Parts: sequence; structure tokens; C-alpha cells
Amino acid sequence: MTFASRMTRCPRPHDRDRGDEAAAALPGLDQAVTDLLRGAGGCSPFLSGLIVRESNWLSEVLDAPEAGFDALMADLDEGAADQLATRLRQAKRRVALLIALADLGGVWPLEQVTGRLSDFADRATDLAMKAALAHEIRRGKLPGMGEDDLATGAGMVAFAMGKMGAGELNYSSDIDLIVLFDETRFDPEVFAEARQALIRATRNMAATLSDITGEGYVFRTDLRLRPDPAVTPVCLGMEAAERYYESLGRTWERAAWIKARACAGDLQAGARFINDLRPFVWRRHLDFAAIQDAHDMRMKIRDHKGLHGAIDLPGFDMKQGTGGIRAIEFFAQFHQIVAGGRDPDLRLRGTVPALAALAEKNWIPENLATFLSHSYRAHREVEHRVQMINDAQTHALPQNDEGFARLAAFMDRDVGELRAEISARLAEVHAQTEGFFDRDKALRRSSAPAALPEVDFDKALIARWHGYPALRSTRAQRIFERLKPEILTRLARAARPEEALVAFDGFLAGLPAGVQLFSLFDANPQLIDLLGDIVGTAPELALYLSRNAGVFDAVIGGGFFADWPGVTALSEELTAVLAEEADYERKLDTARRWQKDWHFRIGVHHLRGLSDARAAGAEYAELAEAVLRGVFPVVTAHFAEKHGSPPGRGAVVLGMGSLGAGRLNARSDLDLIVIYDAGAVEQSSGRRPLPARSYYARLTQALVTALSAQMAQGRLYEVDMRLRPSGNQGPVATSWPAFRAYQSEEAWVWEHLALTRARIVAAVGTAGADLGTEVTALRDTLQARRRDRDEVLTAVAEMRARIMRTGRSPDAWEVKTGPGRNQEIELIAQAGALIGGVPSGPMVTGLDGAVRDGWLTPEGREALVAAYDLCWQLGQVAKLLSDRPLDPDLIGAGGRDLLLRETGASDITTLEQRYLAVTARAAEVIDAALAGYGEKGGHEQIR
Repeated sequence: MTFASRMTRCPRPHDRDRGDEAAAALPGLDQAVTDLLRGAGGCSPFLSGLIVRESNWLSEVLDAPEAGFDALMADLDEGAADQLATRLRQAKRRVALLIALADLGGVWPLEQVTGRLSDFADRATDLAMKAALAHEIRRGKLPGMGEDDLATGAGMVAFAMGKMGAGELNYSSDIDLIVLFDETRFDPEVFAEARQALIRATRNMAATLSDITGEGYVFRTDLRLRPDPAVTPVCLGMEAAERYYESLGRTWERAAWIKARACAGDLQAGARFINDLRPFVWRRHLDFAAIQDAHDMRMKIRDHKGLHGAIDLPGFDMKQGTGGIRAIEFFAQFHQIVAGGRDPDLRLRGTVPALAALAEKNWIPENLATFLSHSYRAHREVEHRVQMINDAQTHALPQNDEGFARLAAFMDRDVGELRAEISARLAEVHAQTEGFFDRDKALRRSSAPAALPEVDFDKALIARWHGYPALRSTRAQRIFERLKPEILTRLARAARPEEALVAFDGFLAGLPAGVQLFSLFDANPQLIDLLGDIVGTAPELALYLSRNAGVFDAVIGGGFFADWPGVTALSEELTAVLAEEADYERKLDTARRWQKDWHFRIGVHHLRGLSDARAAGAEYAELAEAVLRGVFPVVTAHFAEKHGSPPGRGAVVLGMGSLGAGRLNARSDLDLIVIYDAGAVEQSSGRRPLPARSYYARLTQALVTALSAQMAQGRLYEVDMRLRPSGNQGPVATSWPAFRAYQSEEAWVWEHLALTRARIVAAVGTAGADLGTEVTALRDTLQARRRDRDEVLTAVAEMRARIMRTGRSPDAWEVKTGPGRNQEIELIAQAGALIGGVPSGPMVTGLDGAVRDGWLTPEGREALVAAYDLCWQLGQVAKLLSDRPLDPDLIGAGGRDLLLRETGASDITTLEQRYLAVTARAAEVIDAALAGYGEKGGHEQIR
């Protein structure tokens, strides 16, 4: 092993004498090692004593510190049980010495130093716990437990918290533990007796680790991070702890559990508890309100420690002081608290890995992550050197020049340069992190309040805001007052400021609470711009947002304005998100939140002109398909828990109508058919088996419920299954043989028309994908038959006439039903595909088939495409803005501007004239195509 030659300068003669004594304890070594021992011993009375005391052992491990550490850990298992405390103390001395020399010699980097310290702490805690439990078991105080149960801690588990949990223990750190036990390991009648024994065992474990004897101590042990430590015992039941966190847990406890891990005892039970605690630690929304909690906590610590004021190095606290270690740790942890609930990749224990992940996910700049990581390592190095001098649990820099001279020698640095570097680094860390926590700083520094816009807003309307539910709390009012000038300024920029103000008023009135959302706006001012766009353009969407404000979280994720990922990526993402949840209802709630986020993204892109009506329609359809791909397997797995796996090959979902065509709007329902193939399997094989037909019927009902049930998170989609064979009178799920026979031999013409837009959107079962391929092949075969023109057009003419007779008169801006509107154009396109044997594809391919077959001219095709495209544009905008029929007079100036931008029209009057002209022309084309069919008979080519 090669040590760097360091720390040969000692500040005082007697320090040098002590260093010479340390070097002399191991004669004949390489000069670099001798220099290291001399410098370490001279600068640290603690290390000097250890070198002399452990010189024989040290001489055996210096050449291979890794192997020496591993051997030391293995030796802990050797020896009498009653000598464990002594054995641990000896091992701690040796660990402290070996790690110090490996650190000082530059052999181990910081992560390895802190990791090895944490590894030893884990091992010592586990041995101390099991020794204490063995004592209780031998006394018969743990009913039902024997020696074999020691391997799993007899149901008890210690959680390493803080730096120990993150594998970041400092050189002279205490250890923070929370000790819990699994109540289910004990029968109710012996529970009280077992609980008392586990409490005694916890106390004895702590004493083994922390009592100071002639051999020293192992670790100072702190058990006070447990729930409500003033009134609870040192060992708690897991169920009681979980109830506490769910009902009373505070933000600082959430932050503490980020770093927690099971380190001793029943590790599997510990892992389960951490997983069960996940909803407490990781909130499903972006939790910017936690930033204020963090700031308040920091201020309390500073008040308690007297750490306010300018950076002054003598006695400065490198952990808690301004710009110190805790500032970087809090900065990382509370960014994780904010975003980790939505992004599992951010749920890391270590500070430096967390900073890297935050940069990778664009939560902080990469150069800031690099700077803070470098500063964290540098701060920790200073902390370690301070602690190594006397094995003191201190984070304070030396109080005098002599102490600084010793620290500088210990770090092989010039004392003046070291002082300047520490001061500059502390100041820069503070500058880079403080703004994240102290949102009021800019306001406090301002000599005057922010100016309000010069718009004569309705002051009475603004005055009533403080009576709204969202502004009940003082905290919400304080944040909102900070935001109000910016909000009003953005509203003043709207085309119709008063309309925007009224829409914002509706948004604010609908908010059930304000702290979380206002904190989100406070930390992300760009969202106020987005909200201004929405309230100025789509007031109904703003009202929706007030009740579903969580969708704003999606904007902050970093990829909100990126390109559309496509159905495959969406499906994979949803599947991964759902896999994180163990409970069925949580999976469905997660799916609903996920769908809302992406649905909102499509709408915002359309609203802001980042996509047009055609792209939005395709994206809505791909989103629905991704939801079906993700949710159907979840529903099936839950159903199978009781009734067994799907019998036979499985089932597929056939998307019909607009979903099948790949064009939905913001409020579309889903037309679905479920087809299954049980083969020769008569019933499922679960604990409550069902006949195959009943199995798939009930599975389909479960799917429809999962999609359409109105829950706290809303619903995914309305579902319409009337296009299945025999409509509402038929079974909700159709067997593959029955579907194939029906479509081949009995289906009406309109059913084959509908089938031209059908496609497989989801599958479950052992061979569901193969079944989907066969269903698609059947569709293609039926289309390739080229149905008789007279038969098809007669059926289309009769359908059109029936719709006209039974339907209401179209509204002035109706785009779906009525002469020359999209429903009629789609029927003509479907007829063209069915008559011409055109493979399924975009709507225009059916029209092209009609042109090739001679019953539609190219000019007629262009007229239908023009009408269809305009109606689609109008319909997409209408459904984005409201669920009511389109009326330009009722959608406000912002809505009208969106209509004009989407359609390219110069004004609403011109747009209306164009709409009436193209739909009238489309109706003429369709009239001519169907002339003589149905009730009139005969046909002619369209000119």
C-alpha cells in the first residue's frame, strides 16, 4: 500500500514529540507510512494513543486495509457472549484507527470512509440487539421465541436513521436508531409480557453500545427520533408507529425516513414497514408546502443553537452553521420531499447521489449539483479532521490560532489558505441554497410592496377572495399576498382582463385548500403564466383545475413540453407506475392521477398552439389505449386472486368508433368490445372458480367499473359497449367462436361498417396477443370481401334517414351530427372501405376507395375532407373549452382567439361562413352519393 506523504508539519514541539513516538511504535516501515504515522500522531492525541496501543495489530493490516477491516468484522462473531461489549469496544478502536489512517493517507475516498463506519455500526447494533434478546429468551421472558428466532431479531428491528441510514456516518458520530417490533409475531395473550421484554432488550442494546467503560465505548446511541419520545417506550409496535405517522407525523419526520433503513434484527419486517410508510414519506403531489416547513425547522435550530449572524470561523459549527453540512443535506432532502412522491428515482438515501439524481431529472442545474457535491465532501473532510483530533463529537472549528494551525497541519494545508477556502465555500453554499428555503427574503429586502397593474379591476370581487376556503389559513394568506401582484399582472395582459379576472375568481372559489397550490406557484412562477392562459381562454378548464389542481404537478416534471412519447412509451410508464402500488384501489387511483396528468398535458399543448386538433386527437386516443393496456392486466390480476387466471387463451379489448380510428377529443367516451377465447376450458381454477362465460362477463364488468367509476380522483373514461354483437341484449363479453361466426354469417351491414375502424387496444391471458392477431385477421378478411355496393349504400342511406328522423335539429355550430357533418362523412368513408375492400386505415383511405370504385369524384372527396377537417378542428376546440355545444358568443375572447388560430380564419364571421359553406357542400356530395338508395332507389356518380 502506498500512502501519500502528508501532515509532517506539527505546530508545536510536544506535538512533534508525540508524532515521533507514534512513528517509533512501528519501526522499519516505508518512509511514507512512517511520515503518515508521525503526522497523525502529532496532530491528534487520540490517534497517537491508538497507534501505540494497537501497534501489533496495526502492523498486520497496514498493507491491506480492506482485508484487515473484513477480518475485524468476521472476528466479532468469535468469543464468549459475555465478552461481547469488550470485543465491540476493541473493534471500535481498531476500526477508528484503520479508517483514520486510510482516510488521512488518501487510500479511501469519503464514501468508503463513511460507508465502512456505517457498516461497522450496523454490525455492532445487530450483535448488541441479538445478545440482549438472547438474554431475554434464556430467562423465558419472550414467550414463543427460541434461539432460532434470534436470526430474525425475535420480531424486533432497528432502523438506522440520519447519516447511519444513508451510509454517511462521520468519524466520531453518534448513531440514531428507531426500534420497532412486529406485533404479529406474538399471540395476544402474551403480547404485554413480550413487549416489556423487548423494551428491556432495547435498553440493554443501547447500553452495550454507548456505556463508557475502561475499554471506551462503541457508539453514543440516540433513540429519541421515535414517535413522540417523551411519552413512548424505547421500543414500539409497528402498527402503533404507523398510526402515529399517518395521523400526527410531521414534515421533519418525513425527511428523516428518507434516509432510514433496517440495519439490525428482522430486516424483512423492517423492509415491509418502510414500504408501508411510503405514502407518509412520499406524497403523491409535488409537495412545495414542505419547503416552508423546512425553513421553519432550520430557523428553530438556528435559534436554539444561536447560529444566526455572519460567518465567523472561530468556533463555527460546520454541521448546523450557515452554509454548512446540514444546509446541503436539507437542500437535497427537501427537493426529494417535493418531487420524490412522483418520481421514485429520487428516493435515494445518500446526499451526493440525491444531488446527482435531482440534476439528472432537471430539478436543479447540473453545475449546482456538482458544486454542492464537492462542497459536501470538503465540509465532511474538515468535520472528520476536527473530530479525529480528540475523538470528540464536535462539528466546531477551533476557537484559536493554535487550534487552526493544528487543523491546517492535519490537512496538510497552509493555515491562511484553509481559512479563506472554508469561508468562501460556506458563503457560496449559503448563497446557492438559502433562496430555496427563504421565499420571503426578496419581499423583506424590498423597500416597497410589489406594484399592482394599472387596470381598473373589480375591487369588490378581489376583496371577497379572503373569504374563500383556499385562504382560510394564515399561511395560505401570506403566500397568496406574495403572489397576488404577479397574478393580477398576468391577468391584466389577457385580451379581456375583466373576463380573465372573473374566470380566476371561479378558479379560486373552487379550490378546497390553498397552501399546497400557492406554494407550488410560489416556487414555480411560470405556472402563473399557464394559469393566466387557461383562465383567459378556457374558464371551464380553470374551474376543472380548481378541483383537480394536482395536475399542475405534471408541468414541473421536466418533460411536460417535450415531444409526445407515443403509446408504447406511455404504456411502459403506466405499467411501471402501477407496479409500485401493492393495493388494487391504490393502483386504480394512481392510474386516474396519471391519466389526468397526461390528459392535461394534451390540452395545454393544444391551448398554447404546441399541437393542433389533428395531433391532439391522436394523442387522446393513444392515451386511452395506454390506459387500457395498463389497467386491464391490473383488473385481471385482482380478479384472478379470487377466481383464478383467465381460462383458455385470454381476452382482448377491441377499440371501436373514434378510439378504433385513433381520434378522440378531450371528452370522448370509449366504444369497446371484449372478446375472449376459453378454448376447451370450461371453468377457471381459482379458489372460487367460475364457468368460463361467467368469468369473462364478470371480468368485463370489473374492467368497465375500473374505467368508469366516479371516485375521489375522478373517473378514467365513460364506456359504451353497445357495439358488441346483439347490442345491449347480448353478453358483455363475446366468445371468439361466437364473434367470428356472428361477423361472418349474421352481422348487419352497419356492424361491418363499424368494424372497418376496429382495432385491438389491449389483451390479457397466456395467448391474448395471439387472439388479437386472429381478430384483426378476421376484420381484414371481412373487408377484403368487397361487399355489394347497392347493399352497402342502401344501408347507409337508411341509417342516415333514420338518424335525421329520430335526431334533434343540429345546433348552429354542430360538428358531429347533421347534414354534411362528421358522422355522415365517416359513414361514407366506411362504405368506401367496405365496398372497395380497402384495408383499415385513416378515414381518407375509405374515401379514396370510393373514388376508385367510381361512386365518388375526386372533387367530392376533397369537399368531404375539407368539411371533415374543419368540423374536427371546431369540435376539438369546443370539447377542450366546454362540454356544451360550441357557441362563439359564450366562449369569451380567449376561446374565440383559439378557434381562429386553430382554423386559420381571420374572424368569427368569416369562420361561420366557411363552416356553413363546407358542410352544405359536403351534404350535397353525400346526397348525390346516396341518391336513389334507401327510400328513393337508384344511384349516380357525384360530379
